[in-house]
Amino acid sequence: MLKPRQKTPDLAINLVNGTEWTLSKQKPEAFTLLIVYRGLHCPVCKKYLEELQPKLSKFHDLGVNVIAVSSDTEAKAKQTYEEWDIADVPLGYEFPIEDAREWGLFISKGIKDEPETFIEPGLFIIRPDQELYCASIQTMPFARPELDDVIGAIKFVLDKDYPARGEA
Repeated sequence: MLKPRQKTPDLAINLVNGTEWTLSKQKPEAFTLLIVYRGLHCPVCKKYLEELQPKLSKFHDLGVNVIAVSSDTEAKAKQTYEEWDIADVPLGYEFPIEDAREWGLFISKGIKDEPETFIEPGLFIIRPDQELYCASIQTMPFARPELDDVIGAIKFVLDKDYPARGEA
């Protein structure tokens, strides 16, 4: 189980724009915000990432780099990028299920039109030295942290130099 104040596993993932993103190479002023979404099949994920799109500048202004990743194939991720209103969201694909387990994420077996297996949502706020600040992990698409609440929390944390909690 990942705990706050521990170093996270590294993550290297391909983005739909043809580049590779590596967590250990990120140098945000304050944090990296890693959002794990279920994939193209998920309408709740679509809504969440489309709500993220207009808030990216607020995260950037706070010194937060943002990325969204899933276990979707490259083709599905590119379709997601084209069909959803997320033009500025860095979108990664083929996050390995085994790596997701190292992050403490839940894995589901597909039903109906879902992939055979896929990763359930998670949100991780990570310090520039790759230390986990906080995480929110779901077992289904619902009850995710509201992005305005995350922005407010990051402002508070930065203003008050509030330490990571949950490390014991």
